[in-house]
Amino acid sequence: MSEVNHVLVTQQFPEVEWEEKNSCFIVPSEKATEVVTWLKEHPAFRLDYLSCVSGADYLDSEVKTKEKNEDGKMEVTIIQVPAKMEAVYHFFSIENKTGPVLLKQRCMDRDNPVVQSLTPIYRGAELMEREVYDLYGIHFTDHPDLRRILMWPNFEHYPMRKDYVIPNDYDYEPTPHDEVIERARERRAQLEGGSM
Repeated sequence: MSEVNHVLVTQQFPEVEWEEKNSCFIVPSEKATEVVTWLKEHPAFRLDYLSCVSGADYLDSEVKTKEKNEDGKMEVTIIQVPAKMEAVYHFFSIENKTGPVLLKQRCMDRDNPVVQSLTPIYRGAELMEREVYDLYGIHFTDHPDLRRILMWPNFEHYPMRKDYVIPNDYDYEPTPHDEVIERARERRAQLEGGSM
């Protein structure tokens, strides 16, 4: 993405940050719908295709930086970085043949992460946002059907979170496909035995 384009966005929406390190927009959740609609409709962008929605989980951490002090000696500074969660969207423009354009909705409340759903703008976001909810626990406001998609309904945790601990006491629950698998095994045994 060219510098002109990201400057164009940050001029239009001063609350949007440009993260140079990852070449992405950081959009406040309350502005996400407005910003993304603008990016979809503006001729310089025409972001007409959403290819991916993913989640990211960051625990509290320390970042060490080195800087020269007044005496010219290197000094190490430790910066505390608070925990956060992000919903990350990857957009392309089929019309302009550009992309990817990355957009993050960041949530600093890791215990109750809530961001704005983009499903009303991009119908294809529905299942991807459900996946992010299911694996990271990020809630998407205005999502038409926010429920688990990969884990079973009464699963209590979010397995992609960094602090998730795999329990060793799972009970196996038979599922409807177990019967199908058993019939397939029986059929395979018949075929291998030569009987039809």
